[in-house]
Amino acid sequence: MKNLFKYTVRLADNSLILGHRLAENCSWGPYLEEDISVTNTSLDLLGQAEEFLIYAAEVENEGRTADDLAYKRPEIEYYNVQLTEQPNDDFAHIQARQFFMDAFNFYLYSALKNSSDSTIAAISAKSLKEVTYHLRRSSEWLIRLGKGTPESKERMQKAVNDLWQFTSELFEMDEVDEALISEGIAIDLKEIQKLWKNKITEIFKMADLTYPEGGYQATGSRKGYHTEYLGFILAEMQYLPRAYPTAKW
Repeated sequence: MKNLFKYTVRLADNSLILGHRLAENCSWGPYLEEDISVTNTSLDLLGQAEEFLIYAAEVENEGRTADDLAYKRPEIEYYNVQLTEQPNDDFAHIQARQFFMDAFNFYLYSALKNSSDSTIAAISAKSLKEVTYHLRRSSEWLIRLGKGTPESKERMQKAVNDLWQFTSELFEMDEVDEALISEGIAIDLKEIQKLWKNKITEIFKMADLTYPEGGYQATGSRKGYHTEYLGFILAEMQYLPRAYPTAKW
């Protein structure tokens, strides 16, 4: 059950941290409709995180709740990929980060809805409906900005180049993945990577963006290693529940 717990927490943490990042952008959208869209996407991700954390707490069966897992773990016990914790430098960075994650989540949940674990399968099937819209929206923004003005194209290409170093980590696997793949619970991420790259290539071509090649690639989130940004995120997220641990909403 230890492997299942860790795998479920990984799924939750990607949505939890990315959802928090998007929530930081609430009221900062370029116009009202987009501001609402970013906020709704954040709420979708936080809802996915909550469902996975509720299940993780059940699997662990040590008396911790979903809230405990969300707000009372040390930084090294968070397993989100480093891409999700990157800051909201500008609107292009927000959309490039979202596009990379949306494409990954779309193919991941498409596969996980057939997981032998009925709870993971159900959460994935539900999440896929939301992620399908997320991917369409972020793809459209890449194309719109990539084919827009010289400045919008430059900003989007810079965002893609800056964030590319965090994309390979999406497809890293370890002994947890291998054990659960053998049970039909987890998914071989090498197969997801092929689909992801095809989608990235397709949208980059439509957006007239240059496909980045080579360079440094981040690693370590499977072991709880992160960029400096996660500590600041957790300091904000965790202040209230740690300061008032018995508070009820």
